[in-house]
Amino acid sequence: MRASPRLTYPTAVVLHAVSRGIRYGFDIIDASGLQSGTVYPVLRRLEDAGLLRSSWERVHTAREEQRPPRRYYQLTGAGAETVKQALRRYPGLGHTLGRRGITQPSPA
Repeated sequence: MRASPRLTYPTAVVLHAVSRGIRYGFDIIDASGLQSGTVYPVLRRLEDAGLLRSSWERVHTAREEQRPPRRYYQLTGAGAETVKQALRRYPGLGHTLGRRGITQPSPA
């Protein structure tokens, strides 16, 4: 586990998205408007720092839906604390994802 990454705005957006139940990369990209070249490195750094953990969905599920398997992300306890810090640092963050029409958690 590495030191926590800097709490930049993109990092805060990704953490907030995961805290809202948006749990895999493409959905985070769609909900946030961030580019894939931003989201995936942030996810990797957050996982390396112990703020997120991930797991791959069952290959069978992906095959049934004729798509690649998804890697799902979940906040750790430290990640939940960092989301609180992010919301204090970026007060408008709570409205970012809602403006894009995603206000409820996605099904797992």
